[in-house]
Amino acid sequence: MRIDSHQHFWIFDPIRDSWIDESMAVIQRNFLPDDLTPLLKENSFDGCVAVQADQTEKQNEFLLDLASKESFIKGIVGWVDLQHPNIEEKLSIYLKETLMKGFRHVLQGEAQRDFMLKPDFLKGIGLLEKYGFTYDILILPDQLKFSEKLIEKFPNQKFVVDHIAKPTIKNQKIGDWKKDLLSIAQHENVYCKVSGMVTEADWSNWKQNDFIPYLDVVFEAFGTHRLMFGSDWPVCNVAGGYQKSLAIVKEYTKQLSIQEQDQFFGEVATSFYNLKSS
Repeated sequence: MRIDSHQHFWIFDPIRDSWIDESMAVIQRNFLPDDLTPLLKENSFDGCVAVQADQTEKQNEFLLDLASKESFIKGIVGWVDLQHPNIEEKLSIYLKETLMKGFRHVLQGEAQRDFMLKPDFLKGIGLLEKYGFTYDILILPDQLKFSEKLIEKFPNQKFVVDHIAKPTIKNQKIGDWKKDLLSIAQHENVYCKVSGMVTEADWSNWKQNDFIPYLDVVFEAFGTHRLMFGSDWPVCNVAGGYQKSLAIVKEYTKQLSIQEQDQFFGEVATSFYNLKSS
């Protein structure tokens, strides 16, 4: 299957979704399955993984409801309070939802940069493997070193770094990000989503060449057997949209074999999230 491993749905709420400020006015509206379907069809994708955009269990219910009606939503990455005293009970409940594949926390927004190393958070992460859930690591480059400490504690947990850890492409900063990403990639249980790059570039003036140094790093670090494509739709609309975001990686991966391209554009995501074709 060809899979878009990272996109979002929401019914826009200006208070809840305050992170979507006036600079992102183009996405200050509802985005639902009918908006995404033509984009997936046009680009020959069989399905997608819907990722939480709000840290509530109500968001999980919203995404599960959409997925129950739309067969192209192959899996969901939701949110759950990993520090909750009854986290194991919550995970056992979500285990019954076959489309709930994993969870993530918006670590990038935490004032405490090593939030992922809090004892109660670690306790929650430690239960994910037991219930077969994946974990998406949403961080900024300064948190890579803390995330590696997290990963070292759970060598059998399936982790995936979202948005290549958001390097500052706009300013062409690469040094520390590259060093820390190469280090984290040495852990074979860690994967990476090639997603969210355009929003880290100059939204109006980016060029294909801006991304090549970063793509060189991630493909060297993880190889196609641990990389997956994600559009980050509709957030990508602030910096060019779905087609332009996809075109960046389509052009870059022309140098790869057909087998490697198949891995990157679907096989890795299908395996990582244990997605079913129907």
